[in-house]
Amino acid sequence: MIIAKPCVVTLTWSLSDAQNRPIDELREPTEFFFGGDDLLPKVEEALDGQTAGHEAHLHLEPEHAFGDYDSKLVCFEDRKLFPAGLEQGMQIEGLPAGSATADMPANTVYSVTEIYPSHVVLDGNHPLAGMALRIHLKVLDVREATEEEVDAGSVDGTAVRVLGGPGPDEPLH
Repeated sequence: MIIAKPCVVTLTWSLSDAQNRPIDELREPTEFFFGGDDLLPKVEEALDGQTAGHEAHLHLEPEHAFGDYDSKLVCFEDRKLFPAGLEQGMQIEGLPAGSATADMPANTVYSVTEIYPSHVVLDGNHPLAGMALRIHLKVLDVREATEEEVDAGSVDGTAVRVLGGPGPDEPLH
């Protein structure tokens, strides 16, 4: 079957930065909805019209991956607003109740980048924002999307968004 919207592609990949330092590897074949939000547009562009067995080596600049790094998405919040078990690297959805930072997106996933006795540094950028990426993809299978998948715009009702999604608001899973 030829990859065309809407369908489901089964992929494996390796992801590295521009200097070929490994970032992530998807060894277990995973299904993605082609024609929705599961994959980055440039990844879909590379796969469009291909078949099972196709391999692609892509170099994506930040604007075609997870966007440029935006320093306006970094904020400082009072340490008292967070639970005792907070650790660097944790991700939280939205700012905590009582936050003092105005004009920060409410639906963003924030990474805890630093913890001080008085405050916590939160970063609303996607962890890969500002990075050029190299992706080696392999298509293992292509199948027609079910009616439910087409209606949901994803394979399981929730977009995986490992290599895609609406942008820097999404966490890397």
